[in-house]
Amino acid sequence: MAVGAGWLLDDNYGCTDKLFLSTLKKDSPVLLDPDQCQLVLVDYQVKLMPAIQDEARVIRKARLLAQMAHLMAIPVWATTQRAEALGPFVPELAALVPPPLDKLAFNACADGLIDVLQPPQATSPAQGKNARSLPKHLRKPAAVEPLAPARPVIALAGVEAHVCVLQTALDLLANEFEVWVVSDACGSRQTRDSDAAFDRLAGNGVELVTAEMAAFEWLGGADHPDFAAALGYIKAA
Repeated sequence: MAVGAGWLLDDNYGCTDKLFLSTLKKDSPVLLDPDQCQLVLVDYQVKLMPAIQDEARVIRKARLLAQMAHLMAIPVWATTQRAEALGPFVPELAALVPPPLDKLAFNACADGLIDVLQPPQATSPAQGKNARSLPKHLRKPAAVEPLAPARPVIALAGVEAHVCVLQTALDLLANEFEVWVVSDACGSRQTRDSDAAFDRLAGNGVELVTAEMAAFEWLGGADHPDFAAALGYIKAA
């Protein structure tokens, strides 16, 4: 019996197409690994949050992310947008984040976020053993090679979803980070804007998850030593 374009039924999921079967039998599921992650919280500011749809839920889910990140030793970073105008982080989150990177650009990468997430550049000796014996004007400058980030997976959440979160996520992708946007910890003034942002992000290869998805994937199982503490955070969110 044929299935689709030439796929034949058998005992392996009803299909003999080997390439298709190989995608079904992957040993490693696509899950968040706490050892590979960094958390970035974008612009949860006191003068901005009251305008965000479902403000209380967005803050609760962001708080869960930050609490879980601290529990799992995941680095946490924060940004603000023109803090002198929009104010500091909301009190529910302020104690859980380092001093935020203040920015003017909507895309946080344009105002220094990449430098925070990346390790320092490595200078590689490209001169050879006798380079120092050459006159200075004949020496070539040492090559500077950017290092891959030690934690290349970015869990990203914030406001507004269709402005700063969207632009930051797309630029992180362009800089070869793997980006996971935590949708229920994001918000916009209008729901249709956040919905459009999530559609666009997914279409560009960003993974969309919820705060609980992230929390349980970071834990990995009920045998995690911090499971009881994590469960308290999850229930409170």
